[in-house]
Amino acid sequence: MLTLLLYVLIVGLVAAMLFLVASAVFGRSEELGPLPQGTTATVLPAEGVTGADVRALRFQQVVRGYKAGEVDWALERLAERIDELEFELAQMRQWQAQVAAGQEQR
Repeated sequence: MLTLLLYVLIVGLVAAMLFLVASAVFGRSEELGPLPQGTTATVLPAEGVTGADVRALRFQQVVRGYKAGEVDWALERLAERIDELEFELAQMRQWQAQVAAGQEQR
């Protein structure tokens, strides 16, 4: 009987130690308040996104990885910026072609 009591006591102590270690590592289940709807902790400048901005991106991690909404938002911003730059580049090339054609006529 003493062996059973000792076994139960040791199992209880091990369980208590595991609980304390898990509490220290993972916190005390205190949840932060949610971010307001439509906002994110991920930051990109409103204009002039650079490679350094993209490299500095950090996404919140959730149980299954990154928040899909934040990743989608960042990728959409980058895609829009790329589209803007490509449009500006096409305009500049068209302008250069017009200038070159004007100089040939002289």
